[in-house]
Amino acid sequence: MYGIDLGTTYSCLAGIGTSGQPEIIPMLNEVATLPSVVLFVGPNDYLTGEPARVQARALPEDVCTLVKRRMGDGDWRFVSHGKAWSAPAVSSLILKALVNDTALAAPTPVHDVVITVPAYFGDEERRSTKLAGEYAGLTVVDVISEPIAAALSYGFARIDRTTTEGAANEEVALVYDLGGGTFDVTVVELAEKRVAVVSIDGDHELGGADWDEKLAIHLSHAFTKAHPDAEDPLDDSAGSQALILAAENAKRNLTRRPQTTVKVAHDGREVDVTVTREEFETLTRSLLDRTMELTKQAIEAARKRGVQKIDRVLLVGGSSRMPAVAERLAAELGVPTQLADPDLAVAKGAAVYGQKKAIERLVVRDLVTRGQLIDGAEVGSAAPGALDAACARIASAFDMTPEQVRRTVEIQVLNVCSRGFGVLAIGRGDLEAVFLVHRNDRLPVAVRRSFGTVRDNQDVVTVRIIEQGGGVESTDPLVNKIIAEASITGIPHGYPAGSEIEITLAMGFDGILTLSAVHEGMRDRPLQIQIETSAALSQAEVARERAQVANMWRKSS
Repeated sequence: MYGIDLGTTYSCLAGIGTSGQPEIIPMLNEVATLPSVVLFVGPNDYLTGEPARVQARALPEDVCTLVKRRMGDGDWRFVSHGKAWSAPAVSSLILKALVNDTALAAPTPVHDVVITVPAYFGDEERRSTKLAGEYAGLTVVDVISEPIAAALSYGFARIDRTTTEGAANEEVALVYDLGGGTFDVTVVELAEKRVAVVSIDGDHELGGADWDEKLAIHLSHAFTKAHPDAEDPLDDSAGSQALILAAENAKRNLTRRPQTTVKVAHDGREVDVTVTREEFETLTRSLLDRTMELTKQAIEAARKRGVQKIDRVLLVGGSSRMPAVAERLAAELGVPTQLADPDLAVAKGAAVYGQKKAIERLVVRDLVTRGQLIDGAEVGSAAPGALDAACARIASAFDMTPEQVRRTVEIQVLNVCSRGFGVLAIGRGDLEAVFLVHRNDRLPVAVRRSFGTVRDNQDVVTVRIIEQGGGVESTDPLVNKIIAEASITGIPHGYPAGSEIEITLAMGFDGILTLSAVHEGMRDRPLQIQIETSAALSQAEVARERAQVANMWRKSS
């Protein structure tokens, strides 16, 4: 089992090493991360990673970056050389390249994986992520939130985290995850055998790339000021690509030293621009302010759920290395900040969670086979002696002690809902949003609510599932996003308007919604439901994209 951090700007793969610790699987060039970039060089050929980044200047219209921001947008397509690619399809090319480039270093073939996603990703984004994995020929065992993965990597689930008195050393951490294209902030309770998300917030349109853009604009202004008769580099696709890459490199330099000099060359002219860290922080202050606003919202939501203090801040994501981030958090929150392996922690945590899932699966299978656990029941419901024996039998397969297996099985990983979900219903004569699941509800969750039909002998009901559109829930249908339509069929004839239909909206740990409904006249069997999300591709399009992706692999291999 492997863990994958499918990042906005960089991706990486991790597994559990012979030492029992999570390790990044290096690629052919011994680097740990793959740039999440795809360059379509022809209708049946493409490049990924660093070669795609380097050659993007030559074909700026055919390079696809920041595709993670498009996950869940069913209407978005990247068009190149006459072919259209959905976000899952582009992402699958990144995943396939990651698997191929790590094949020699991986101890076993990469097939079963856990893929991480931002905590605030909704149902559509998570489904799209799973589809990307399937396109890449992978079995996506689970989708896990990035802050949970970071916490697991950090090691809070270890059994030896005890005080001198031997009591469990519980802490509350704020995971501040500033990646290349997305921002996540999560409050997590961390104990001996529990990692529990309390509250989340974030912005999928905010990340290190926005810092790069601010600096690129500054560099562009400096260039045009020095050469007023030359073309603005940002007005040219190739020039813009080059300037963004220069800005990204400058941002990294400013993380390590107080100033840097950037050579901007375009239209036959060039200029050396000196940028100080102070200037850079002034240029990007509004972006950092936005992350602080979201951080405070997450802390306030945690307070409403009984968490009154933050013990430490874990900095995750490459862009969290910027000195201004730790300085501002320390000033605002007054608690220690820790840079927790920012580029690699998420993938490592996904590998830890993947091993937990693999071990749980074998232990459960062992218990069920021996008649010591009912199929579908929680492993904790088995008799203690039976569970100990099963753990002992499984231990050798993972080169672990029975105690380590038992500890791994007993660790609880608890998540919350990323945002509110509900349905559109007629209330007081007008259509309004009725929320059944709310942001920060503990997962898994299942909520039942009864509604009535609107006319006599109604045999079909269309249910529109909505997702919270803003920072707070609103009953206004226009504020929220319709993510699915469910056609409920098979309603018996003869029932009057207002006859009861009980709808159940459920969400599992992976954050993916399911919907079921029962009519009062047929409680012995649920109604048939067909769901088409706005992000979902039709079966025909899925088949077409699978073939298109497979053909691209064959041509490029």
